[in-house]
Amino acid sequence: MEMRHLGQSDLVVTPMGLGLAALGRPGYINLGHEEDLQGNYDVAAMEAQAHAVLDAAWAAGIRYFDAARSYGRAEAFLGSWLKSRGILATAVTIGSKWGYTYTADWQVQLPQGVKHEVKEHTLPVLQRQLAESRALLGDALDLYQIHSATPDSGVFENQAVLAELARLRDSGLAVGFSVSGPQQAEMIWRALKIEMAGELLFASVQATWNVLEQSATSALQAAHDAGLGVIIKEALANGRLTPRNQDPEMQAVLALAQAYGVTLDALALTAVIHQPFVDVTLSGAARVDHLQSNLKALAVSWNDSLAQQIVQFQEPAELYWQKRSRLAWN
Repeated sequence: MEMRHLGQSDLVVTPMGLGLAALGRPGYINLGHEEDLQGNYDVAAMEAQAHAVLDAAWAAGIRYFDAARSYGRAEAFLGSWLKSRGILATAVTIGSKWGYTYTADWQVQLPQGVKHEVKEHTLPVLQRQLAESRALLGDALDLYQIHSATPDSGVFENQAVLAELARLRDSGLAVGFSVSGPQQAEMIWRALKIEMAGELLFASVQATWNVLEQSATSALQAAHDAGLGVIIKEALANGRLTPRNQDPEMQAVLALAQAYGVTLDALALTAVIHQPFVDVTLSGAARVDHLQSNLKALAVSWNDSLAQQIVQFQEPAELYWQKRSRLAWN
């Protein structure tokens, strides 16, 4: 698989990476997540499944892996995989994220009012979670990202946090941010104005961009042009862009995939991979066969006609995020 730099940083990545959001915890909002795990939430069983998917990713040439403190045991599973396989930190690029605390206690169905994760973008949380990430990943941690910078979190106005991120940047740890929600583009534009010691603070941005949610296109292109690496998450819209979604709204997208002789997930992923601003597209597969299907996107022939047809499927951002908010943890 091709190796490339993440934006203008020194970090080396591959066009497809593996995100561990669905591999590190029993509950997630991907369609069919319970089926992927076969309802077996034993920690050892889930670690074995995570290792199997990581093995398949490694064999396919994937060298960028993405986790977060709130992904349950994702960092622990990733760390144990590196150690058990004897993979050197220099052979991979690993990004993780801080700002959400996992609160589900390894449960899927939670009591009313209890959340799976709680966001807090403060200096104490950054310092605590960085120590936790480093304890699990050691010197394999290359990129530390704000997890879901949104207007309500106030993280871009928190001077103590920004100063600490600048200190980490200057010490050699790349810092980035992820965005989510209908105001993704706004937050990216705001981040591009944040400089510390005369340099842009952030080395990368991680955003949702897919066939259905294309609202951040201009902002992501601007980030790319400014030298930030661009990592795309939720390229399959949490399973909405897979055969598991039986909604009539998907029939037109499915028909286009069939016309090109590819699977729906491959079409959706190749649409992301071929955007000119994208460095890494994350597969969120929780099973080896799903990852292998995702990887077929790398071989899909892209052309102007296909690019023009993809545009018609986008939803208004508000509608897309409303639908996402109604997805059940399973």
